[in-house]
Amino acid sequence: MRQTVQTDRAPAAIGPYSQAVKASGSFVFTAGQIPIDPATGELVRGDIREQARRVLLNLAAVLEAAGASMNSVVKTTVFLRDMDDFAAVNEVYAEFFPASPPARSAVQAARLPKDVGVEIEAVALLGD
Repeated sequence: MRQTVQTDRAPAAIGPYSQAVKASGSFVFTAGQIPIDPATGELVRGDIREQARRVLLNLAAVLEAAGASMNSVVKTTVFLRDMDDFAAVNEVYAEFFPASPPARSAVQAARLPKDVGVEIEAVALLGD
């Protein structure tokens, strides 16, 4: 089973991809979320903490639309424009995953969509 997920509480896809895909009735795989405010369609241009907070709020909205939550996330990948931002992003990330955080990878990317500072994708369990 494969079902695409779309919500207007997170930015619309800016290319040929889905915000998330439910698979086999057990998992949801999200697209990478970037710091776009879904209410305005504008990028959040604040510091990296503000960008990370918006990214994680967008991720939470996509997961909720799929029938999951931040508590059901089992794996994330964090893409950073600059690895020097890791500590600041980590502070905000910890607010969204205060206990039993998911497995995570963090990598520095040469360039992210729309030249943002951070992008995060997730895999979560459904029905949790």
